[in-house]
Amino acid sequence: MAAPVLLWFRRDLRLADHPALAAALATGGPVIPVFIHDAPEAVLGAAPRFRLGLALAAFQAALERIGARLILRQGPAAQVLDRLIAETGARGVMWSRLYDPDSVARDTAIKADLTARGLTATSHPGHVLFEPPRVLTGQGGAYQVFGAYWKAVRGRDVAAPLPAPGRWPAPEVWPDTDHLSDWNMDAAMNRAAPVLAARARVGEAAARDRLADFVERDLSAYATARDFPAQDATSTLSEPLAWGEIAPATIWHAAMAAMAQGNPGAEPFLRELAWRDFAHHLMFHRPGMLTRNLRPDWEGFPWDTDATRPKIRAFRQGRTGYALVDAGMREMWVTGRMHNRVRMVVASFLSKHLMADWRIGQGIFADMLTDWDPAANAMNWQWVAGSGADAAPFFRIFNPLTQAEKFDPDGSYRRRWLAEGQGAPGADALAYYDVIPRHWRLTARDTPPAPVVGHAEGRARALAAWEAWRR
Repeated sequence: MAAPVLLWFRRDLRLADHPALAAALATGGPVIPVFIHDAPEAVLGAAPRFRLGLALAAFQAALERIGARLILRQGPAAQVLDRLIAETGARGVMWSRLYDPDSVARDTAIKADLTARGLTATSHPGHVLFEPPRVLTGQGGAYQVFGAYWKAVRGRDVAAPLPAPGRWPAPEVWPDTDHLSDWNMDAAMNRAAPVLAARARVGEAAARDRLADFVERDLSAYATARDFPAQDATSTLSEPLAWGEIAPATIWHAAMAAMAQGNPGAEPFLRELAWRDFAHHLMFHRPGMLTRNLRPDWEGFPWDTDATRPKIRAFRQGRTGYALVDAGMREMWVTGRMHNRVRMVVASFLSKHLMADWRIGQGIFADMLTDWDPAANAMNWQWVAGSGADAAPFFRIFNPLTQAEKFDPDGSYRRRWLAEGQGAPGADALAYYDVIPRHWRLTARDTPPAPVVGHAEGRARALAAWEAWRR
């Protein structure tokens, strides 16, 4: 039997439309799927780590159905791969490219080391539609404005989706594997784990089913209905995209087919898919965006950096006194997700009404979102705060009251997630009290919280700070 190849899975936990998998199978020898619990996994926030654990369990089962095993190992990736090569006699390693700075540095070093030793070391596309090094301006630089980026990529070809293998070329002997349960991926979730698990849609099959339902039922009204959080009008594919349970190219081709049939929601949806790519484009070319303002002059902006203030605590609890903001935060507590329109209102409230550094919000979301993505989280927080590339101007301050009136006119979204003041709150509103820390001592019988800051007061303070900073 030919020497095997190690297929190193990361944020690409799927079988279909997987270029690295196709390349590994094309070698003609055995393929050993590997997932490594390395430093990036160790520092994940509570909800992303929990969701990754669910994704790994689903992917393990999918591999077993076609005669494969997912080999789980823990430790520095370079060392783990070396041990596996020694144990299995593997001739090399293949993987899908990631674009965050830590992954780029790690993967570059591993590729150089393996190649120098005469082993195969190849990386492949698949995490984004358009790879960042291949989308450049006429001057050879990175795009800073989404409109120009979209114009550059919208007509480009995207490779047709690849089929999933029907069977797996297994080695004669499988190497030993860790047990997923020993990794305690849900430990930081405490009692919230079963609540979020009950609401999760996990795995490649679920993602593909959701895409089909969305295209058939919801895509035509997407351009307008996506802004109304009470409606099931968005794709909800950001979560499976984050963990690679579905490929962006699969989604792209489904939407392109719908557009060819005249579906009016297809192009707005394709733009949103490209917006995700734009985040990775920016992160690759300007990796400092994960921790610093994309516009360097904003490093001197007078945001409050104290995350321990009572108002930040109220924000995290979903008790700011603004029902739309609080409903969004509670949706995130109970599901690990938050509607995109509400995310913008929530982010604006924190960075402008409360004048808190956007990095505080970035950290909260990184701990609580099951669709957490480093590029999207950083770019979108900076877009709302005003410090990013192609950002909304700082003086665009969402009014959480009028936003609620406009996009949740009958209050159904707010009632779904807020129990206080309701005689018979629903299951979702009550679930919030099952997931939050007990020491908060909050109950559904509490009175609705008073606003932590008046809208006019918060807006005036933010604009005054901005004007003083500009001068």
